[in-house]
Amino acid sequence: MSAKLKDEGHGRKVHVAIVGAGLAGISTAIALKRKLGFENFTIFERAKAVGGTWRDNTYPGCGSDNAIHWYSLSTELNPNWKNRYGTQPEICKYWDTLWHKHNLESHTVFKTEVVDAQWSQEDQRYTITLEDMMTKERRTIEAEVLVYAIGGFHQPFWPADLPGRENFNGEVFHSARWRHDVDLKSKKVGVIGNGCSAAQFIPAISREASTEVVNFCRTPQWLTPRRDHPYSPLRQWIFANIPLVMRLHRNWLMLTADTNFMIFRKKNVRLVSLAKKQLTEHIKRKAPQEYLEHLIPNYSPGCKRIIIDPGYLKCLNQSNVSLKYDAIETITQGGIKLQKGEEIALDVIIFGTGYQLLDDHIKVRGSQGYTMTDYFRRKGGPMAYLGLCMPGFPNLFSLLGPNVATGHASVIFSEECQINYLLQLIQPVIQGKAKSFEITAQATDEYNDWLQTRLSDSVWTECASYYHSGRDGTSRISATFPGPVTLFWWLTRRPKWDLFHGVDSAAWERDRKVEKVKTWFLFSIGIAVVGVLFKGWL
Repeated sequence: MSAKLKDEGHGRKVHVAIVGAGLAGISTAIALKRKLGFENFTIFERAKAVGGTWRDNTYPGCGSDNAIHWYSLSTELNPNWKNRYGTQPEICKYWDTLWHKHNLESHTVFKTEVVDAQWSQEDQRYTITLEDMMTKERRTIEAEVLVYAIGGFHQPFWPADLPGRENFNGEVFHSARWRHDVDLKSKKVGVIGNGCSAAQFIPAISREASTEVVNFCRTPQWLTPRRDHPYSPLRQWIFANIPLVMRLHRNWLMLTADTNFMIFRKKNVRLVSLAKKQLTEHIKRKAPQEYLEHLIPNYSPGCKRIIIDPGYLKCLNQSNVSLKYDAIETITQGGIKLQKGEEIALDVIIFGTGYQLLDDHIKVRGSQGYTMTDYFRRKGGPMAYLGLCMPGFPNLFSLLGPNVATGHASVIFSEECQINYLLQLIQPVIQGKAKSFEITAQATDEYNDWLQTRLSDSVWTECASYYHSGRDGTSRISATFPGPVTLFWWLTRRPKWDLFHGVDSAAWERDRKVEKVKTWFLFSIGIAVVGVLFKGWL
């Protein structure tokens, strides 16, 4: 791919609109500049700062559950990480530093929400409606390319079957919107949920002995030891000054983590059984005996996201922490009433119930007249080709879209794979050699048939989780990719152009044919040279 491209289109500069200044949006902007030398892009961000989910999630104990040297951009390795796992402030600082380093300030518009986008088949571009978050004034801009980079972990999920939170006399908030103005000292705090977020902040808030924590749980979770360790100053110096060492360390972390995908395949019976045995032993070693019957799941590890235990099990031994597994009937004025009749008086209620993965607040209407929400509904849940492209939406790319995340790997790596793919698709548009590319419905359906066939043999079919579009155990599995991320990299290394419908792409097609001829010519010359040399040796 050419290092530098001219910003030229059909009578106007091609404009790329990026929705979201989180990890995916910043990564896309950096790649546009570094790989394509392209500058005519704009990032639209609803908030007043960059960072996405790491900006918004500021709850105590928040941090990565992937090794931080892997949970970072491959082009922006950082030798100064303090520990194997990164903390929320460190991660936020890292991405803010990259935003400044690559001079993205002039490309970013804060406090502005993209509320609507309409594709014009005649003009071959999107008309995008923006709303100022402060004044509520609206305006429109145009863009030939739209990158939907908001991710899946930004909208808090409030369970609809837990009524009454508006009646509670105390403070109620979600962990994704932590209330730092609420003092938890000498308070009785009810925490609803026991997933990854709750497992991080419960140990943190319960360190204050005067805070009593009651954790309300529905389903037990598998937890694995958090093998965290600090990076010494010497090791950080080596990473910074000896070539390839930090890269090799990152690659080793990726390799060892990516093999874990094998426990998600039900046919690997022995591996699944071994994983279940080891995780059960961890729970038994760390948790109080009285809770073991409730803490050990009856489904295979990975059906729900495995929690890298940050001290959750250990804190259950504290006198100020207790568990309730009885179902909640309602939230009352004074606390929480359980279905068996018991009512627990509380001062504060915190929801640690995860995120709403399907965000339909942006109404994107494509070339066929339907919106993304319409398309997802028709398909029985979110669905895309490589989690990136959808039929009916030319030049639109959804980063960390359907079936991209995994239960064992860094989503940043997967997003980088997608970004590399979309750069190849928009390169001819930027060069003025095509106007748009749109994945076909047949290619999307065939890819998703392949996905669902592989997913049918996965542990994700065994329980209800947010991996399913309906958060049950029967609807389409729309969140996870059924394999190692190295397989996802292989699938996204270059586009299969015959799966896309191109508009005004004749010039690009000619270039591709010329490149094919050149490639075969050089290959033939190489074979001939090898043959002559081999004959000479004989």
